[in-house]
Amino acid sequence: MPYRTERIENLLSEGVRDKVYPGAVWAVGDSGGVRAMGATGVLDPDEPDVRMRPDIVFDAASLTKILAVWASIGALWEDGVLDLDVPLGTFWDEVTGRPLGAVTARQLLTHTAGLPLRAQLKNLYGTDAAAIRRGVLHEALNRPPGEAVEYTDRAALVLGYLAEHLSGQPLDQLCETRTWRPLGMDSTRFGPLPAGTATRCAPTELDQDTGTHLKGTAHDFSAQLLGGVCGIAGAFTVLDDLAVFLRYMLAPTTAPAPAGFGAEWSAHSLTVQTGGLQPERGLFWHPAPGTTDEHAVWVPYGFTGTGMWISPARDRWAVLLTNKLYYTRDRQPLTDVRNTFRQEAFA
Repeated sequence: MPYRTERIENLLSEGVRDKVYPGAVWAVGDSGGVRAMGATGVLDPDEPDVRMRPDIVFDAASLTKILAVWASIGALWEDGVLDLDVPLGTFWDEVTGRPLGAVTARQLLTHTAGLPLRAQLKNLYGTDAAAIRRGVLHEALNRPPGEAVEYTDRAALVLGYLAEHLSGQPLDQLCETRTWRPLGMDSTRFGPLPAGTATRCAPTELDQDTGTHLKGTAHDFSAQLLGGVCGIAGAFTVLDDLAVFLRYMLAPTTAPAPAGFGAEWSAHSLTVQTGGLQPERGLFWHPAPGTTDEHAVWVPYGFTGTGMWISPARDRWAVLLTNKLYYTRDRQPLTDVRNTFRQEAFA
């Protein structure tokens, strides 16, 4: 099985030179583990002598939706606690009689629930966490459930609240006890990070209040508003932990201890669940462009510059972590790099 290490390294080094991101770390592997990996660029352009390294901590951004929410919902589903196709209002008092009560967990996982398209938590509900939760769970739908595929951060926020309701645990504790620690993902956690850990965190966007780039505090506004822990974003992670997570998805028996979700949840999630609706979606995973056949590569991305891919049919996974948000919110330069990286990683 070939791994195009030199071509990947050249690609990612070009991204550093073109200021797509200050630095990047990457890995490609299979059910047996890591097969190739590397790092390029610097941690922080203000400190050019500090090179990017594989153990650098990254703001996972929307990868939180997979590492925290998708994994936790999978654990509850495999425990028999959650039926994906039962309307939420039949077992969740907070949404009974509300528009959200007619929605199912599967519709949330496929972005077909008809939820409002943007979070806008502070503008809509203020800054009190209880008021935000109440507002999100009681809000009117944007359209009838099951009518269209429309991505919205709210789906992950609602599913995070659902996981807390069903487990009786805060989301961060649930993730640690059911997934992260059993898998040995000892560096993955919700922020804000302790000062000592934050020093080896890749900086993201410039904080206008302090005049410094964020390090160890989630870039996402919703995560900041909710104290660093929510289904939308807020988790921090490292390359090795993501490699363990993806390897476990391909071969669950490789875990040092049983994790919360297993092979059945992974296999079920990495199939098209949206019928004839477009774009096609699995359960929080979606096919990468041009790979919607039996060899599909499934992906989630994070706005800060993170991404991971997996293909059970090819027995392969890949991770690319960057802090592109240090330079810009423009998505296209990194999108081009990601697409080429994925093509090389799964060639």
